Amino acid sequence: MPINISRRSFLKYSSICSVAATGISTAATKEKFTLKYTLSSSMYGTLPIQTILNEAKKLKISTIDIWPRAHGNQREQMEKMGNNNFSKLLKNNNIKLGSITRYDLGPFNLQNEMKICSKLGGDLLVCAGKGPTGLSGTALKAAIKSFAEKIKPHILAAENIGMKIAIENHSNNLINTPDSLKWLLELLPLKNLGIALAPYHLETLGQTAKSLSQLINALGDQIFMFYAWQYGMGCMKKLPKDQELLQMPGRGKLDFKPIVQSLKAINYSGYTSIFMHPVPRGIPILPTVKETTNEIKRAKNYLDANLI
Repeated sequence: MPINISRRSFLKYSSICSVAATGISTAATKEKFTLKYTLSSSMYGTLPIQTILNEAKKLKISTIDIWPRAHGNQREQMEKMGNNNFSKLLKNNNIKLGSITRYDLGPFNLQNEMKICSKLGGDLLVCAGKGPTGLSGTALKAAIKSFAEKIKPHILAAENIGMKIAIENHSNNLINTPDSLKWLLELLPLKNLGIALAPYHLETLGQTAKSLSQLINALGDQIFMFYAWQYGMGCMKKLPKDQELLQMPGRGKLDFKPIVQSLKAINYSGYTSIFMHPVPRGIPILPTVKETTNEIKRAKNYLDANLI
């Protein structure tokens, strides 16, 4: 027996079915998690920016992280060519400025740099949390509170122009231990203050892949930069190149799988830089551009394989 249904009811039920089907379709086609790679210019020493942008395209990395001397000199190159020419260079290569790293300026001298970075389309400055070292417990927390009060005006200035500031857990600095990272964010809970997380330095404090994963879960979306970088055999004295390269993901003993799985679990949206320091500073990590790019590509493939 035919069922009579009004046009209004038909449209209503059709709409419900359409929404349900769309939801199923959306869930089925949800994009898989990927790391948002940026290319740190210092990996190529003091080579020209144009050369590095060419390599970024080969690596399918669409964002660049600019470094100054002594690790590179692309910040100085940028200054020499002028902001407009630098912007045109990025546009012509379909590459965006993501961040500028300025350890040399320290955390309290970034206001001019943040304006330049913002004007050029970047959204992040990376620096270190300088201050007294060797502290622990209540003395450390008190020093971090003082640091937080001092840096707050600079963080607010960055927020006003849409910029973020990331403090790296650099060795021999106030902000370098898991507790110090957590306390900084607890004492200064501003959305545009975050962490540039470097496993290399944390490994020197005894952190393992498991504890690094736990730290990532604790810091969550306040991680703005993740350095895919391990201790290996260090970066402070000249070593044979195969030993120096143990800093790179997939070469040293640090297992990055639980680390990147934690980044996946928190749906990490910050930058990821495949990173190491050569000795001496200011040279490419390998003798030729091709070798350097191939090594970064190898590490990138290793990280991506561990996301599955």
